[in-house]
Amino acid sequence: MQNEPLAYKMRPRNLREIVGQQQIIGPETPLFKMIEKGHVPSMLLYGPPGVGKTSIANAIAGSSHLPFFSLNATHAGKKDIEQIVMDARMSGKVILFLDEIHRFNKLQQDTLLPHVENGSIVLIGATTENPFHDVNPAIRSRCGEILQLERLTTVDVLDLLKLALTDDLRGLGHIAIDATDEQLERIANASNGDARKALTLLESVYYASDEVDGVTQLNDNAIDALAKRIGVFGDKGGSHFYNLLSALQKSVRGSDVNAALYYLAHLLENGDLIAVCRRLLVMAYEDVGLANPAVGTNVQAATEAAVKLGLPEARIPLATAVVEMCLSDKSNSAYQALDAAISAIHEGKTGAIPNHLKDAHYAGAKELGHVGYQYPHDSPIGTFGGWVNQQYLPDELISMEFYKPVIAGEEKRMAAIYEKLKAFKR
Repeated sequence: MQNEPLAYKMRPRNLREIVGQQQIIGPETPLFKMIEKGHVPSMLLYGPPGVGKTSIANAIAGSSHLPFFSLNATHAGKKDIEQIVMDARMSGKVILFLDEIHRFNKLQQDTLLPHVENGSIVLIGATTENPFHDVNPAIRSRCGEILQLERLTTVDVLDLLKLALTDDLRGLGHIAIDATDEQLERIANASNGDARKALTLLESVYYASDEVDGVTQLNDNAIDALAKRIGVFGDKGGSHFYNLLSALQKSVRGSDVNAALYYLAHLLENGDLIAVCRRLLVMAYEDVGLANPAVGTNVQAATEAAVKLGLPEARIPLATAVVEMCLSDKSNSAYQALDAAISAIHEGKTGAIPNHLKDAHYAGAKELGHVGYQYPHDSPIGTFGGWVNQQYLPDELISMEFYKPVIAGEEKRMAAIYEKLKAFKR
């Protein structure tokens, strides 16, 4: 016990010791009541690192008093599964906690799944990836609960830190430590809702601080030095990364500059510059679009500069692009119009191309009736300059309108022209 990390020692021993996640497994939840009465369903625990997936599994085992086994799917083999199956036969029922369950291969599944199905093995799977994307359907179908865990609140983390400082048996309660509320709050904030990081940081700061007259005073400089980059997590291709990309786009679409810059910062700290640039280019046309067409050119220039510069300098043009998009008028009318046209085609709303629009650059075109096209540039310059009133849509679609302009920014001027053209056609 002495050499084990503080975060490991402070894991809850039963359901009532769990800090946070009360909406999932608090005393008033159905899951808590089921387990208290001895019924433990197989389940998937989905959430970012340090929010309590392993702790909840251990707490469930402690409250249910069932034999508990823990494996990691990245290196567990068929023999490991077979051994647990044998233990399940001897014990009647066991709990298997399978971390990184999204990496579970078919051979492991084939060995385990029948025993999960008959109830001799209660499977508690943990994953940081979206189970609906990354966990095999065979596993999902046998798990009665798919629980999404959220990051712990600052209050939750503070409660955990104070518990660690007062627990004589598992925590640091047997040591005289002087920690101010402000210092604990800084540690809690730096952990970004990750209980493991918070306890690890507290332990590291304790060892980096000096003892005076038998009392260790937590060192502010140690907190500052050790807390750097602690809030950054997520693989480049993982669910959290795509959630960050989604949050960035929705913040820009909602014109929230501060939120957009926050998500951009987190994405750049994860290091996938190309994916960020690609998403920013999409946003320029998907969300700003015709309301401010110059933004597309500006964002392309910014992303090209960012790729040439590389990180950390790349953040400078990208920040400019994000702020400009946030504060620009927004329109998605162009691609929505195209999507409407695509939908019409899929629904069978099609027709023959008018003869005068068909290719006539070959001998015999006249004989096929491909005549009558009026070249707009040859017409007298009028209200719109080189415009003639002729049909372009097929006869069957003559009254259809796909484009619905947004009256914003530059598109307001375009919308006025569009309405005038419609009036002339009528």
